[in-house]
Order: sequence, then C-alpha cells, then structure tokens
Amino acid sequence: MHSMLLVTAAALLIGAAPAPKLLTPNDIVAQSPASAWNTIPVDDLMVIDLANGGRVIVQLAPAFAPVHVANIKALARGKYWDGATVYRVQDNYVAQWGLNESDKPWPAGVMAKPPAEYTRPLKGLNITPLGSPDAYAPGAGFADGWPVAYNAKAGWADLTHCYGSVGVGRDLSPDTGTGGELYAVIGNAPRQLDRVIALVGRVIDGIDRLSTLPRGTEALGFYKDKAQYVPIASIRIASDMPAGERPSYEVMDTLSPTFARYLKIRANRHDDFYIRPAGGVDVCNVQVPVRKKTA
Repeated sequence: MHSMLLVTAAALLIGAAPAPKLLTPNDIVAQSPASAWNTIPVDDLMVIDLANGGRVIVQLAPAFAPVHVANIKALARGKYWDGATVYRVQDNYVAQWGLNESDKPWPAGVMAKPPAEYTRPLKGLNITPLGSPDAYAPGAGFADGWPVAYNAKAGWADLTHCYGSVGVGRDLSPDTGTGGELYAVIGNAPRQLDRVIALVGRVIDGIDRLSTLPRGTEALGFYKDKAQYVPIASIRIASDMPAGERPSYEVMDTLSPTFARYLKIRANRHDDFYIRPAGGVDVCNVQVPVRKKTA
C-alpha cells in the first residue's frame, strides 16, 4: 500500500509544471524591450577625461537646474577647466573637482550669480511614486529617469543626493556656486544636502574612477599636497565631439511598465538569494538603469 502511494506521488511530481523563476532586477533589465528606454540627449552628456586615461560620463539635468547647467556647458566650451584637477576626496562623501579657488575669469555666457536652483515646480513632471515612505520629503519617486523628492501640497520637486549625484560647490548662502567647482557623491546618500545645494546631474559611467581615488587627509578630505591632485585632461560636452567619438547612452523610461516591474521587485525581492523581502525601498537604492546605447 505504501509503495503504491509513493509511486502515485512520484508520478504527480513528474507531471507537475516547474515553479516559475523568481525574477531579479537584472532579469527585468535584460528582458526589457527597446520601447522601455529613452536615449539621453548628446548635449546633456559631459565627458571628463582624466590625465591617467580614465573617463567619467555625467548626465546633466537642465530640467532641474537650467541656469547652472547652461553655465557648465559654457565653462566646458570656453575651456575654463583647462588645468583642472580632482583636489578633494572625502571618504564616504564626495569627490570634488575644478580649479579650487582660482581667479580665472569666467568664459562668455556664464552667469556669475545663478538663482538658487534647489527645487523646481512640481507641475510639468510626470512622477512615478516610490511607493515607500521617504525620510526627507513628503514624497519620493522618479521623473524623466531621475530620482526625485517632492511635496505635492507645496508644489515643488528636487533631485535627490544619491550615489553618483553631481552637485555644485558653493560658499555660504546666499552664494549658489556657478558650476565651476563640482562634486560627485561617492558614499552613502547625503540626503541632508537636498534643497541646500544645486544638483546638476549624475555620473552614469566611470564613477569608480572617482570613488577609488586616495582619500584626502586634510579637513573635509582635501589633499594636503598639490602633488596628490588628480589632473583632468579635458572636460567636454559630448555634442561638441566628433560624431564618431561621441558616447551614447539610454536610460530606462520611468513611466514604462518595465520600470514599474523593476521598481516593484527592487522593493520586494524574493529570488534565490533573498529569503525575506524588505517590503520597501529607498529612492536612492532603486538605481534607475542606464546603459550604453548599441548601434
């Protein structure tokens, strides 16, 4: 009798359909259709070539800081950063580059005192809500491929200080910085800086070229000796480069069904490795997918 039951159970198992594969965020990206991606405008790509051969690609965000971004493009096109270096690398915080308190005159088209572009109107943004509470704003989510925080009642939105975010160095308020000194976040997201400093973009390729640099030993991570500075060979806007040399990238459409699936799984992973879903996610841990565009 027992042997018959075992045979019957075995037969049922053999005939049973295999359990569906539990998808990971990487699976969603790998399976995504072409329609789920938007090409990043080549005029919004800043190419930083380090003298040691490394390259850092920054996607600029004119929809959030139009004056500062216009300044950055004018600075690049005016060769302002000739002789620039990475001169500050603070552990678990930022890597900063520029001319470090230079008296070099601004190129034509640079606004010396931009407005405080720390927020922008919420109106006009199509936001995909995060679906989890945010510690720094009433709401958080994604707009046009960017991680954002927002206040629906007050009507503002801002970019969030996530890993790789690029911001404008400035002096004490009311100074807002011109864009001549920039930093990239290389540590835990310093969200306390949201709405305090102008964010102008994010590193989409080559963040390791900044995050692996030796840490400065002076206050705030500044290098003690100028011999430690990391020289920058050039800073260019990709649209100014020869067509055959321009980098090209695309970002996942944060209004697409594919991104909705990606976001859901980021907050509720339960695949072969994750035995216990978190049930929520921080806006900076979603990491909107960006990839090199293939021909």
